[in-house]
Amino acid sequence: MDIFNDIKLTVLRSRRKTISCTVKDGAIEVRAPYRMSEAQIKEFLTKHRAWIEKTLQKDRKLKEELETLPAITYNDICKLAEKAKEVIPERVRYYAGKIGVTYGRITIRNQKTVWGSCTAKGKLNFNCLLMLTPPEVLDSIVVHELCHRKYMNHSAEFYAEILRVYPDYRKWEKWLKENGKRLIAQMAV
Repeated sequence: MDIFNDIKLTVLRSRRKTISCTVKDGAIEVRAPYRMSEAQIKEFLTKHRAWIEKTLQKDRKLKEELETLPAITYNDICKLAEKAKEVIPERVRYYAGKIGVTYGRITIRNQKTVWGSCTAKGKLNFNCLLMLTPPEVLDSIVVHELCHRKYMNHSAEFYAEILRVYPDYRKWEKWLKENGKRLIAQMAV
């Protein structure tokens, strides 16, 4: 398919029922059902061309930006983890009281894809890179994970609970979506 000229395009076929497209590292990856023809895939790409081009441009801009930013070293990550072990449990205690939930062990990790998680048993995990974000971002992640103690899903009720406790949640979620990849990409480890 020559729709995007010199851009790497990978088509992965599976038993899925729908088609999807992601853009990462200057390449396009399409996931499509076995039964979908090349013409249908090309039509899908043409229909979403504006979004793909915009995302590719953002991807290139991020890559250029990262070349000018200092790498986050292993030593930096160790320091961030130590700081997180002091700061995050305090924020968890504060918001657990406001939400009215209990929780288990808190673990601080160095993760490349996740900012926080909550297990069914209440164990909380947080990314040490949260120490590089504004405090409001950290609080938004803490509230998000603690609300999973009431709702182990992403339902309307779950988000209503988050917004009840943290009305600015959407603002800081947007900040993290716009800046989080940059932080994660800076990791040299």
